[in-house]
Amino acid sequence: MTYADRWLLPDGVEEILPAEAKAIDALRRRLLDLYSTWGYDMVIPPLLEYTDSLLIGLGRDVDLLTFKVTDQLSGRTLGLRADITPQTARMDAHSFHRSGANRLCYAGHVVHTRPKNPLATRTPIQAGLEFYGESGIAADIEVVSLLLESLSIAGLTHQHIDLGHVGIYRAIAASAGLSKEQEETFFELLQRKATTEIRAWVAANINDIETANLFLALPGLAGDKSVLQKAKALFSGLTAAQHAVEQLMQVAEIIERRYPTAELYFDLGELRGYHYLTGLVFAAFAPGYGNPIASGGRYDHIGEVFGRARPATGFAVDITAISKLGLLPRKSLNAIAVIESTDPLQWRAVSELRQQGERVVNVSATSDLSELGCDRHLILRDGHYQVLAI
Repeated sequence: MTYADRWLLPDGVEEILPAEAKAIDALRRRLLDLYSTWGYDMVIPPLLEYTDSLLIGLGRDVDLLTFKVTDQLSGRTLGLRADITPQTARMDAHSFHRSGANRLCYAGHVVHTRPKNPLATRTPIQAGLEFYGESGIAADIEVVSLLLESLSIAGLTHQHIDLGHVGIYRAIAASAGLSKEQEETFFELLQRKATTEIRAWVAANINDIETANLFLALPGLAGDKSVLQKAKALFSGLTAAQHAVEQLMQVAEIIERRYPTAELYFDLGELRGYHYLTGLVFAAFAPGYGNPIASGGRYDHIGEVFGRARPATGFAVDITAISKLGLLPRKSLNAIAVIESTDPLQWRAVSELRQQGERVVNVSATSDLSELGCDRHLILRDGHYQVLAI
């Protein structure tokens, strides 16, 4: 390795410099304060855990995103978390056990073996929440409401939410009696919206005409709220699918009333997180960023792997992605310069300023004050220390 290479970071791994770091941390604090006002308790999960608990129940996608190392103490495999959700599920099941509803929130880094998209970082900072113990639609509405509140705090004046429900596809797949392999194949085609390939697959695998029409209709069931009425008529013969559509209608009705400026888009073929999500799924998008800046949904069965099956729903916000959109204010770090002396009166004046929240920097006669962000200085005048503009 050459000297010039030593300062380089791995691809997709980035450092965050002062102005952006301050903006990110301010947003992190505001989000956690918001969640606290809704009754969510903050937790700080460890950065790494045994893969036995970290990866179980989340499917192959999270497994591939997770860095794995060998624990030098136990010889077991550890994983650097790529998702905080299973950690909170473990807490709900064991560390922070409650018989009723349990609301948990968090903020911190996750680490990915590969970026989720070409422009994404492999070390994003996430903030999120999980709501355990409530299976009713009210919990889903609360979580979607909090996502919209989060976007507002982050500075997104135009809020765009995509809503779907994995129960619709599960009901259609069950009615067709698909094998696990068939289900996975169609799932992959549906996510790519590969219409031509979907037609060929349906023709080769689905014999019943009515069921075939349901599969063929899925890619086109996307748009505004009118899609839900169309879907309700289309799935009249599938009780589980009808129930899923009705849930989406209930959520839409209340969210539109609470947040009239939010733009709701419905995609009934959206199966993000399909391998572990069980109900409502949603994602938030922002202009100029092609991937979700937040996503979540209902995942009622993840607690089973920890010995405690609990209804659950939640979401995570990608704070790093929001920062890249330029939405967070980059306030200058204005400071007061002081040439330190042994005068106790000066020390007292500096301490009082810092207690008031002022940034006071000890400088020398040769310091570059503009580089340090100093726009004022503390000087002794008429026997008193005063803050004056430079």
